[in-house]
Amino acid sequence: MSATATRLRRLAAAAAAVAVTVGGGAILFTPISVNDRAGGAALESVRRKINDPSAIVPSRTVQESALLGASTTKPLDILVVGGGATGCGVALDAATRGLRVGLVEREDFSSGTSSRSTKLIHGGVRYLEKAVFNLDYGQLKLVFHALEERKYFIENAPHLCHALPCMTPCFDWFEVVYYWMGLKLYDLVAGPRLLHLSRYYSAQESVELFPTLARKGKDKSLKGTVVYYDGQMNDSRLNVGLACTAALAGAAVLNHAEVVTFLKDEATERIIGARIRDNLSGQEFDTYAKVVVNAAGPFCDSVRKMADKDAQPMICPSSGVHIVLPDYYSPEGMGLIVPKTKDGRVVFMLPWLGRTVAGTTDSNTSITQLPEPHEDEIQFILGAICDYLNVKVRRTDVLSAWSGIRPLAVDPKAKNTESISRDHVVSEDYPGLVTITGGKWTTYRSMAEDAVNEAIKSGKLSPSNECLTRNLRLTGGDGWEPSFFTVLSQQYVRMKKSYGGKVVPGVMDTAAAKHLSHAYGTLAERVATIAQNETLGKRLAHGYPYLEAEVAYCARNEYCESAVDFIARRSRLAFLDTDAAGRALPRIIQILATEHNWDKSRQKKEIQKAKEFLETFKSSKNAQFHDGKHE
Repeated sequence: MSATATRLRRLAAAAAAVAVTVGGGAILFTPISVNDRAGGAALESVRRKINDPSAIVPSRTVQESALLGASTTKPLDILVVGGGATGCGVALDAATRGLRVGLVEREDFSSGTSSRSTKLIHGGVRYLEKAVFNLDYGQLKLVFHALEERKYFIENAPHLCHALPCMTPCFDWFEVVYYWMGLKLYDLVAGPRLLHLSRYYSAQESVELFPTLARKGKDKSLKGTVVYYDGQMNDSRLNVGLACTAALAGAAVLNHAEVVTFLKDEATERIIGARIRDNLSGQEFDTYAKVVVNAAGPFCDSVRKMADKDAQPMICPSSGVHIVLPDYYSPEGMGLIVPKTKDGRVVFMLPWLGRTVAGTTDSNTSITQLPEPHEDEIQFILGAICDYLNVKVRRTDVLSAWSGIRPLAVDPKAKNTESISRDHVVSEDYPGLVTITGGKWTTYRSMAEDAVNEAIKSGKLSPSNECLTRNLRLTGGDGWEPSFFTVLSQQYVRMKKSYGGKVVPGVMDTAAAKHLSHAYGTLAERVATIAQNETLGKRLAHGYPYLEAEVAYCARNEYCESAVDFIARRSRLAFLDTDAAGRALPRIIQILATEHNWDKSRQKKEIQKAKEFLETFKSSKNAQFHDGKHE
C-alpha cells in the first residue's frame, strides 16, 4: 500500500511538473496558424496535383522507365530503399519538396512490419509511466512528440483513421485513482492535440459499454474502468495510400523490385546508385542517385552490409504477435487494455474492421521474410485476456494470427549500446547512404522529415521548399466526410453475375458503402463505378464487405501485382480471416489474370504462393492444438 501511495505521489508531482512545462515554455506545441494551414503556393500546388479528379497514378512500366532513365549525368536526388511506412513517407516528403525521387521495394508496399502493427496511433502511455517513475525527461519528450504527430496523422488520412476509446479495468480503488491520475496526465501532455478527455466509469456503466467484461477477476470485483482515447488506423491501406500519393506528387515508386548491389564512385567510394532487379520480370538495370536512403526496416542492416560488409548491426529485432477473434469479443467502438499481465507486459483487445484484434507480445526474434507466430505466444495472448472477460476464450475462435518484426534501433555512433531506443535513429555511416530506422508507425511522418533533412545535407541537394507533409492529406482524404458512404448508398448499385450467368442488380448496402468509403476515401466512387458498370459488384467472401470491383481497381490504380498483394495489403482478408481469404482466392486470381494478362502457369503459381502465405497466419484452421481447448 505504501508503494502505491508513493506511485500516486509521484504521479501528482509529475502532473504539476508537466503543467509547468507546458505553460512555462520548456516544451510548447505551436498552434497551427492560418498561414501554416494555407501552406503557401507550394502546398496548394501539391494539393491540386494530388487531388485532381482526373489524376491517375503512373503505370508500373512508366515508373520503371523513370528509374531506368536516371543516369550519371542526370541522377535522381534521392533513391529510397524500402516501401514501408517510413520509406513511402520519405518518398512523399522528398517529392513534395521538389526533389527527383525514386523508391524500390523488394516485396510489396507495407509487406513487412508496417502491415503487422497493433493498428494504434498512440502517444505511448507506457512511455509516460516510465518517464514519471524513472524521472526520464527523454521518455517524456518522446510522448510529447508522438502525441503531436498523432494529430497530424489522423488529420491527414481521416478516412483511414479514427479516435478509439480504450478501457482500463480496475479491481481495487487504488488502481482507479492510479490509472485515473495517469490518464489525466496523458490528457495534459496532449494539450491542444487531445482527441477526447479521459474519464472514469462505474462498474455498472462499464459492463453496459463492454458487455463481455468480467465483473470479477483475480478474486476481486470490478470497481470501475478508466477510459482514454488514442487513434486507430488501417495500417497497410494507409501505407499504400502513402505510396500512391508519392507517385501522384512525382516520385517513381516501384514494388517487387530489389537492390542487388550498390554502385560506387571509383575515386571517392561514395554510393552513387544501385543495381535493381525487377522481381516480376527478372530483368536488372542500374539507376543513379545523389543519395540513397535506407528505410528497409528490420532488413536495414543487410542493406548497410551491401555498402560495407563490416558495418556494425543497428537492429535489435523484437517479435510482436497479434491474433484476430470474432466481433463478439469486444463491442464496436471500445477497446480494452490489460495494463499488467503476469510478466508485466501490456495486452490490447481492440475492435478492428468488424472483428477483434488482440495482442501484443514483445520477445526477441530472428529476422525472416515471413515471420510466423509461435503457439505459446498465441496462448499467452488468450491467457492474458481470459481473466478480464466473461466469455469462454477458445483457441478455435482464432480467425488469424500473425507476427511482425519491430526494428528496435541502436545508434551506431552511441558510446554505449545498453539502451535500445524506442525513438528513431538517422545515421550516415557510409558516404551516400543515409539509414533511418527504429521509431513507430505514429511518428513515420517526422521520421521521414528527419531522413530527408539528412539526405539534403549529405547530397548537397536543393529542394524548392521546406517540408509540407504536416498539412498534406493523402489521396482520397481531401474533402472526405464521415457521411460520404451515404453518397455511395444512394447513387450506385452493385451489378453482379449470378451462378447461372444472369446479370442482377444488388443494392450498395450500408456495410459495403461504409467499407468503400473508409478504405478509399473520396476515390470510393471510382470503385463503385467499376462495381456498377463492369458487373463486378459481387462480394468476394461471405460475411465480409469486400467487392470484386476492388480487385480490378487495385490492379489499375494501386500497383496490386499479385494475389497476396490484394488479400494482405489492399484488402485485409488474410489478417481478418485466413479461411475466408482462401475461399476468395480463385475469384481474385481470375480478376487479376484479366487485368494483368496472366497465363495459366502464372495463375497456378499465384494460388500456390497465396496458400503458402496464408499458412504462416496461424488461425485455428492451420495450427496445431489439442481438442480445440485453451489450456
